[in-house]
Amino acid sequence: MTQKTSSYRERLLEDLKDPQEAAHYINAAIEDGSGEMLLLALRDVAEAHHMSKVARGAQVQRESIYRILSRRGNPRLTSLWGVVAALGLKIVVEPIPEQNGLSLASAGAKGLKPKRVKNRR
Repeated sequence: MTQKTSSYRERLLEDLKDPQEAAHYINAAIEDGSGEMLLLALRDVAEAHHMSKVARGAQVQRESIYRILSRRGNPRLTSLWGVVAALGLKIVVEPIPEQNGLSLASAGAKGLKPKRVKNRR
């Protein structure tokens, strides 16, 4: 008797259709501290919801979604918000809790501090 199995990728995309699972998946990527991981996680969730539908919801071209959510993607904040909203999710900022007597300033050592951008004027 043969067993019917599905690939890991197929199962992942099926699971990511659930907004709660998608939120956990994206939050795990954020905790990784890598912008690349965040974009790839968003891409997985977008693929689960069909890229063309996400592109329409985000009001960008379908081809742009692939470029925005690539390893080397560098999306505008408005594009990122559009994609997240099209996925039925929202971006939330929370304070970093103090752990083991560590101050909030020590969070920068974990790569959680935003980079400074020079004024372009």
